[in-house]
Amino acid sequence: MAITTEPEGEKNYQAGAWHFAALVGGNLALALGPWFVRMSDTGPVAAGFWRMVIALPVIALLAWRARTPEPLDRRLALLVGAAGLFFALDLASWHIGIERTRLGNATLFGNSGSVILMIWGLVALRRRPRGLEWLALAAALGGAAILMGRSLEVSTATLAGDLLCLLAGIFYAFYLIPAHRARSGLGQWTVLLLVGLASAPILLAMALAMGEPVWPGTAGWAPVVGLALSSQIVGQGLLVFSLRHFPPLVIGVALLTQPAIAAAVGWLAFGEVLGLPDMAGMTLVACALLLAKLAEPRAARAVFAER
Repeated sequence: MAITTEPEGEKNYQAGAWHFAALVGGNLALALGPWFVRMSDTGPVAAGFWRMVIALPVIALLAWRARTPEPLDRRLALLVGAAGLFFALDLASWHIGIERTRLGNATLFGNSGSVILMIWGLVALRRRPRGLEWLALAAALGGAAILMGRSLEVSTATLAGDLLCLLAGIFYAFYLIPAHRARSGLGQWTVLLLVGLASAPILLAMALAMGEPVWPGTAGWAPVVGLALSSQIVGQGLLVFSLRHFPPLVIGVALLTQPAIAAAVGWLAFGEVLGLPDMAGMTLVACALLLAKLAEPRAARAVFAER
């Protein structure tokens, strides 16, 4: 799951081959995150803690190189504090859900922030959905119903996993709103650094309160280091480099590579075979994410309006 927050505005997109490679590579790296969570023998919430902590030195260096002169005042501190809290809740819900449902489902529902932000934008604008927005809502509801129904056929545990990943998508949307506003004053890498500093102790406290093993055991450090590299450093770094150069349609299509790769990893590594109903549900949810991304520029103006 990405935590980049690129603003929408009047842009002159000038993407080159390296930008496209970075966009695809970033989504590929992020799609491997759920696999590393499964491979770790820490608790799922503890894996989120290590994801943030291991990446902090690299992100701190990038934040220092891209630092902005604007000071961290009380308003910005509150914004990044809120963003850190919601991102910690996002990671905790998502990682627990990853261990209880199929990787494809987890990645789709975990990335549902685009649809949720679209709904939030409509509420802020106080208007009914239009055109693509109606289609996105219908596809999201239909696809989610199919996928959750299929999970319930397996067990109530997999349905709970779907719901936890969907809850993570809600927390992710609420992370994006303060993070985006803080980014305008502090810069992308500084926000990622401060969010990491705020969310890591929250994740550690949650893991300890839940009685999870925090220190890696027989599986070693490779899974949590791989999680930090793929999700927090390589994935984030490539997306920060590439996202500003592409319109929402291209970003939305690239985003859909994540659940496809995650589903393939689930099949190859864990034998998670998808039937035709599963593929139909995933296709509907994927279409909803893409349509929400296309509708995002209009709704985002209300969601991300500066105070």
